[in-house]
Amino acid sequence: MTVGDQGVFALVEDGLVHHRGGRLQEARARYEAALARMPRHADALHLLGVVAMQEQRHADALDLIGRAIEISPQATYFDNLGCALRNWGKLEAAVESHEQALALDPNHFRAHNNLGMILLQMRLPAAAAVSFRKAIAINPQFAEAHSNLGNVLRELGEAETAEAHCRKAIALHPTFGEAHNNLGNALKTQRRLAEAAACYEQAQRFLPQEPQVALNLGIVLRETGEHDAAISAFRRAIALRPAWGEAWSNLLFTLSFAQHVAPGEYLTEALAFGRVADQLARPFTNWLVNRMPGAPLRIGFVSGDFRTHPVGFFLESVLAHLDPARVQLVAYSTRPYEDALTQRLKPRFAVWRSLVGVTDEAAATTIRNDGVHILFDMSGHTDANRLPVFAWKPAPVQVSWIGYFASTGLPAIDYVLGDEWVLPPEEAEHFIERPWRLPHGYLCFTPPEPDVATDAAALADTTRALTFGCFSDLVKVNDRVVAVWSRILHAVPGARLFLKAQQLADEAQRATTAARFAAHGIAPDRLLMEGPSPREEYLAAYHRVDISLSPFPYPGGTTTAESLWMGAPVLCRHGDRFLGHLCESVVQSVDLGDWIAADDDDYVAKAVAFASDRPALAALRSGLRSRVSNSSLCNPGRFARTLETQFDAMWRAHLNGATPPKALAPNA
Repeated sequence: MTVGDQGVFALVEDGLVHHRGGRLQEARARYEAALARMPRHADALHLLGVVAMQEQRHADALDLIGRAIEISPQATYFDNLGCALRNWGKLEAAVESHEQALALDPNHFRAHNNLGMILLQMRLPAAAAVSFRKAIAINPQFAEAHSNLGNVLRELGEAETAEAHCRKAIALHPTFGEAHNNLGNALKTQRRLAEAAACYEQAQRFLPQEPQVALNLGIVLRETGEHDAAISAFRRAIALRPAWGEAWSNLLFTLSFAQHVAPGEYLTEALAFGRVADQLARPFTNWLVNRMPGAPLRIGFVSGDFRTHPVGFFLESVLAHLDPARVQLVAYSTRPYEDALTQRLKPRFAVWRSLVGVTDEAAATTIRNDGVHILFDMSGHTDANRLPVFAWKPAPVQVSWIGYFASTGLPAIDYVLGDEWVLPPEEAEHFIERPWRLPHGYLCFTPPEPDVATDAAALADTTRALTFGCFSDLVKVNDRVVAVWSRILHAVPGARLFLKAQQLADEAQRATTAARFAAHGIAPDRLLMEGPSPREEYLAAYHRVDISLSPFPYPGGTTTAESLWMGAPVLCRHGDRFLGHLCESVVQSVDLGDWIAADDDDYVAKAVAFASDRPALAALRSGLRSRVSNSSLCNPGRFARTLETQFDAMWRAHLNGATPPKALAPNA
């Protein structure tokens, strides 16, 4: 080695020291100095390309690593070229690069791991798992591959094995923040929520600048009822990544039902999200719609819930009754997961498209090119929403319906669809969208599948101890609700409360819930707590409920309809916003307005009164299935005709340039 070679070698080695220490500018300077002396030094070119990749200079990274490969085609160079291509979004080319690395060195465990990461990003989890397993077989001490395998196994439904691999990764590398985060994900999937929260908190210590960890922690805290802590976590995620729509949506969803947040405060936060979304969009101002008189309107639905979900339940029967001569339906699905209900819904649409993995701009362009007249957001700020797409204004008329119950905060959404109960005129100021009210209720319930008959003997039995019930998500059962329900149990001796929620599959959550009631003097034997069940068993569980109690301010919607269908009347409390009125709308649709309490005291008084008159309660319950079947809640034919008429009215309003003031929105 010449003196010059030794100098170049020393520069590269010094650069590596800085590089490994995270001092990229210093490393880059050393590599550039080495190349100034020896322009075709493959290692210096390769490492300088790695620095460019880490600095998100994608084109420079590809050029530099590519030049290194021309000089010396090594497996590590191809592996890092694949990483650079992945960072630039060139996934198929990245796969080819990693495969080339493995062709040169089949035992390159990092290349197997990196290939797995790309396959996972391409939504090929089973293939990704194979790559991670190969990496581990070559190097059993490779913590990153154990963590990644744990992550993908959770997605494949193998949560316990996923947990084991994440714990192995942590044993190998105790400060590996990503492994702690992935362990939290595996525990959350198993409904071990308190343990999951502890893992996220640990991950946050090692990854204080990673917004995903803060988001994951917030979601678990919300599910365990720690709403204030969840809100703080979501704000931390937004502070770390200010334009992250998912963090904004989780914050707004939580604020929408947090006890201490007034509607005006919520709207202020929602409008802040709207400004962020607007800054990232370039709205369309002309659209490719068919304007011929008499042509069917193209109606688009954007949702991740064309499946066994409240949105799917409320859509199914209505879609079957819409007249294709008047409307053509286009579905834009935002989730890759499908089930039996998805398969029943698909034939109702003229076009079915997936927006999974599609950028907001590309999704908006697709919708515009489809010639959609009216585009419905069916998610709001719930999971898997694509609200930023609406900021691009891909359709001339845009509406929020079913999937949410507060303002989206987006000026580009014209209307919020509701009824006289959820959208009273005095609450129009809660929305940036203009209220559009449907007559006879804004929801149409599809009777559950499979059909579960009511239990005539249980409906008529007035001798057994009375059971109140609530099958809503436990996130809705706040401290105020616990206090009010405890008053009811004290006032109705011998009565029990049956709680059924996904969180209650976790023993720690059952203990916490029992302790919350014990603080109000309710003994554990007055409570019956169960986790989730298959759909048929879930519906049959209503046979054990005499009166359902709807929580507040976040009441049941689907659970209210299901309870009524199964013969258990629902007591709800009058709210002060769309969300709080949700149960009222369902109950009013079946003419049970006397089951709506004015305040907490009235809620307790009504519960005691209804529970005290067992013969009257039995008579009501025995006819409840028939009452629901014959109500506006279960009249899909009339509801479909109403929707068609309202679609026409919305389109005419657009053609006429009508933008009615919020307080004067159409009320058909």
